[in-house]
Amino acid sequence: MTDERHHDIALVGGGVIGLSCAWRLATLGCRVRLVDPEPASGASHVAGGMLAPLAETWFGEEELLELGTASLRRWPDFAAELSRAADAPSGLGERGTLVVGADSADREQLHEIAEHLAKLGRTVTRHSGRALRRMEPALAPAVHGGLEVPGDLSVDNRTTLAALREAARRAGVEFHTDSARRVRPGVVELADSELRCDAVVIAAGSGSGQLHDGLAELVRPVKGEILRLGRRSTALPPPAHTIRGPVHGRPVYLVPRPDGLVVGATQYENGFDTRVTVGGVRDLIGDAERLVAGLGEYELAEATAGLRPGTPDNLPLIGWLEPGVLVATGHHRNGFLHAPITADAVTALLRGGHVPAETEPADPKRSGVRR
Repeated sequence: MTDERHHDIALVGGGVIGLSCAWRLATLGCRVRLVDPEPASGASHVAGGMLAPLAETWFGEEELLELGTASLRRWPDFAAELSRAADAPSGLGERGTLVVGADSADREQLHEIAEHLAKLGRTVTRHSGRALRRMEPALAPAVHGGLEVPGDLSVDNRTTLAALREAARRAGVEFHTDSARRVRPGVVELADSELRCDAVVIAAGSGSGQLHDGLAELVRPVKGEILRLGRRSTALPPPAHTIRGPVHGRPVYLVPRPDGLVVGATQYENGFDTRVTVGGVRDLIGDAERLVAGLGEYELAEATAGLRPGTPDNLPLIGWLEPGVLVATGHHRNGFLHAPITADAVTALLRGGHVPAETEPADPKRSGVRR
């Protein structure tokens, strides 16, 4: 039987995961106090917003694929509920993804991915470059083949974050713009005070490892540089689909926005450094132009870096660290994708229910996750 008490929850972290969990818990009658000096900032503010478990899949990450696919199925209802709760757009875009390749080595990598997905019972459609350009005229002449992934979605990350923050506020979430120092069962230590509660949820992204000894070796920052390109009046329209692919082995993606494109993302292991490098910008622009034509006419509106929360096995951490301390972090590139199912799992754990089966492998006490 589930526990129907109105819990007092302190939730540390105001990115997409923290806001989604806070909103859901508050709608169930919990008192939720969200601790973050700058909610809706950090990696969530920088993100591309792809909801693309198939396009993101890789060999040996079948459990991550199942988790992402299950959360993707939740997104249309999640977005509709969010829009009603916030009385604002959810940011969901329903055009699919084209995964394309220019040179023969990149196309061979796409072939391997398609074969891998076929063995898992997942279907993507292969197309020639000519067929792809009929679907998406913005593709560059160098693109000679690729895959159509119609089920993948995307969100405008900043629109979604604004809606989540408003929905949480309307549901009664209390925002504390303090910085959490440490977490222990039922307590969040702040700079000069403490928050006491029934349970703490750590959803602080790449900073989670600094809050609790049980996360110190499990969560690390993975730097990603992202560009925002604004469409000028002389520029061609941006693609309607999300475009992604390997370029000389480097992954790049272009996600449409109403006023242009988001281009990402580099990946570095460089601690908590968020400075944007010349080399990162050069590679992103060069790789993006290999896939989409006419980008030279766009404005370089923003160059930013965010810190994704990585884990040793790339699965997130969703579950109890110890009595009174629950964790929902380590989502790496998939924070927006995993938000609905993570919120479902956190509410189930706090209310004594059963978590979605696909989140069970993400238990932080799983075998092999510790280095």
